[in-house]
Amino acid sequence: MHPTIRRGGTFLRQLLLFGRLEARSCTVAIALFAGMALVRVLPATPVAPYDLLLLYGSLLTVLAWFVRRESRREIAVIAACHLLGLALELVKVRVGSWSYPESALTKIAGVPLYSGFMYAAVGSYVCATWRTMDLEVSRYRPHVVAALAGAAYLNFLTDHWLPDLRWALALALFWVSAGSMLHFTIGRTRHRMPLALAFALVGFLLWLAENIATRLSAWRYPYQLPTWHPVSVATWSSWALLIPVMFVLTHRLVGPPGRRRP
Repeated sequence: MHPTIRRGGTFLRQLLLFGRLEARSCTVAIALFAGMALVRVLPATPVAPYDLLLLYGSLLTVLAWFVRRESRREIAVIAACHLLGLALELVKVRVGSWSYPESALTKIAGVPLYSGFMYAAVGSYVCATWRTMDLEVSRYRPHVVAALAGAAYLNFLTDHWLPDLRWALALALFWVSAGSMLHFTIGRTRHRMPLALAFALVGFLLWLAENIATRLSAWRYPYQLPTWHPVSVATWSSWALLIPVMFVLTHRLVGPPGRRRP
């Protein structure tokens, strides 16, 4: 077989296996999206969609624990993402960054409690990817990255009252992680990519997911209330800055990357 054809076949197999591993890592997120879609096509019920989604998210969590999908440390990461997400929602909804226009019994200060499960689903994805692709980081500066990720999260909470330092923090994160490489395994092949690029790519995928979620009325931005429009591309930067927070949590609570690799 010609070497070019052989390399092309290898690349295609790796790509398909990568897609399969990503789909496995996104199981909780996909199930949550399915629930968001389902509550929109169900016949009218006395229970509001947001309340149904809270019940659905709780059942997903119990099921994941029952089948032992996540370890106790991974569940700690997911729970932390859930709480951090709820805190962010309470602030952002209060200042009008986005809203949940539908009524529900399980809303606090305009925020339905199910919203925390959306951040938990992202945390579940990070933990699952960590496990299934055996992540490892070289030339990683954990303390500096953790400090900048924490500053980025605090900036999300305060940027309506204090100067918005998003782009300065993004540049700082890029600078401190410029030499860091993320190593991951697909099948029997070890690959690598710049850590900063991984943050940007996952942020882009979350921006795409956000378009689907707002289309399903999971929440709405002010410009989407009269008629749905695609989410602003600027939101991509927000997700790219939020992912390092979850990455740091996983690194701290689950353990150093590559620990389980022989």
